[in-house]
Amino acid sequence: MRLFDAHNHLQDQWLAPHLPQVLDALAHIGIAGAVVNGTIDSDWDAVSRLARDHAWIIPSYGIHPWRVKERASDWETLLRAKLDQGGVIGEIGLDRWKEGFDFEDQEKVFRLQLQLAAERNLPATIHCLRAWGALWDIIRTESVPACGFLLHAYGGPVEMIEGFVARGAYFSFNGSFLAEPRQKKRDTFLHIPLNRLLVETDAPAMPLPPELDRYALPATPDGDPVNHPANLTVAYKGIATLRGIQLEELATLAEKNFQRLFCASDHRRG
Repeated sequence: MRLFDAHNHLQDQWLAPHLPQVLDALAHIGIAGAVVNGTIDSDWDAVSRLARDHAWIIPSYGIHPWRVKERASDWETLLRAKLDQGGVIGEIGLDRWKEGFDFEDQEKVFRLQLQLAAERNLPATIHCLRAWGALWDIIRTESVPACGFLLHAYGGPVEMIEGFVARGAYFSFNGSFLAEPRQKKRDTFLHIPLNRLLVETDAPAMPLPPELDRYALPATPDGDPVNHPANLTVAYKGIATLRGIQLEELATLAEKNFQRLFCASDHRRG
């Protein structure tokens, strides 16, 4: 069975000490494709190196809304140069959940990156927390990539799904939604069209409930749990059960959706 992780951060420093073992585990579970998302211009080279070394990785470059203050003054030039070599756009987005960030600056950076995605017709991976109205105002009025875009770990209202789909959205299910208190997020994914459904880990972020974690990694020095990318298998099983379909059927659907959104011939270069 071929598995596809629609959103992770394999370049992250939390995974660096364990990367050889992580890659072995991913090979063992049958990883066939993954989008590795940069979050700031200073980590884009690490994303590129991973993509050059592993043909199943699609590099993705973007400025995450939590990191807009860290961006280089020439970040737009750097982003265009990276995309000239191949890759897609992400992780980009809007966030009103985390405090201490200039939302107007977030929005400015997001609009510029979304415009670039539309210009080049590259899929964009979008983060959104507590800013769904603001995101919709942009998505419904601005140009978006014709190939589509991903709302990763979708946590927006059920009522917005139809509108986002009409604008080209795909939605990725995250294994952390299997935690008992996240019933509302699971219920939302009962309404995602199957031809727009993807699966993700967001590793090393968004850890699973401890009782479901099959590939535990040491915590960070601050004691934060680290999500192993091979926990992708748990997310696949969880969403298959939730949607009442066989795991193999879910894997086939997810592969078709992943290929449709991410796998244009020039996206895999790094």
